[in-house]
Amino acid sequence: MQAFKPPENQRKGSMGAQGEKSEKCGTICLKFLLLAFNTLFWVAGSAVMAVGVWTLVEKSDYISLLSSSTYAASAYILVVAGGVVILTGVLGCFATFKERRILLKVYFVLLVCIFLLEILAGVLAYIYYQQLSDELKQHLRDTMTQKYQQSTHEHVTGAVDNLQQEFKCCGSNSSSDWADSLWIRSRGADGRIVPDSCCKTPTDLCGRRDHPSNIYKVEGGCISKLEIFIMEHLKVIGAVGVGIGCVQIIGMIVTCFLHQSLKPEPY
Repeated sequence: MQAFKPPENQRKGSMGAQGEKSEKCGTICLKFLLLAFNTLFWVAGSAVMAVGVWTLVEKSDYISLLSSSTYAASAYILVVAGGVVILTGVLGCFATFKERRILLKVYFVLLVCIFLLEILAGVLAYIYYQQLSDELKQHLRDTMTQKYQQSTHEHVTGAVDNLQQEFKCCGSNSSSDWADSLWIRSRGADGRIVPDSCCKTPTDLCGRRDHPSNIYKVEGGCISKLEIFIMEHLKVIGAVGVGIGCVQIIGMIVTCFLHQSLKPEPY
């Protein structure tokens, strides 16, 4: 007895249906994977922006003490990248839900741009990390002695006062640096030897007495403490920029696969 064989066109139709079903399942999986990535992307974007904003807002005083703008530039790049990341995440979700190839292309291009921005921030942070020590040695002492309590540099005065109080230090290398200060040598200093912010318990005119029990004299200057602080912060900026940039590579790969799995849109 001869076994029943389905017609050739029926077998082809069955195989085609299975292939289409398998292709559809793959597309759904890619969509969910990309949505999960976008959720992570939003969180990462918020973190990137938060680090940049924190640098510019909370530590803006210290930025004014630096002659180079590289430190601030790294922070601005992170803020811009973080904002674009959040907007790009919205576009990515919309493109995924609508299954529009053209939107996925735009999304991919934006991912590449953000990736380059974050890598740039990381590279700038690394370069400045190498130059920081020399810059502080060359410029911090001059900034403190030449610009402190000068009418055109009020932001420097506030930055120096905050620096000396927060890090419990006095002067750039030591408290004796203040002997060369334009302000200390003027009548405006009112007999002070160091600024009042050098005092362990700041009060008006406490800077007239420079005994170690009164000012941060044996604790040393501010240059080494500021250098350590900024270096630690540069590590954070660099790690965040490069780390999240590398994570984006996953998003680019998933976007490419999803784009290929979708049928071309009719014109």
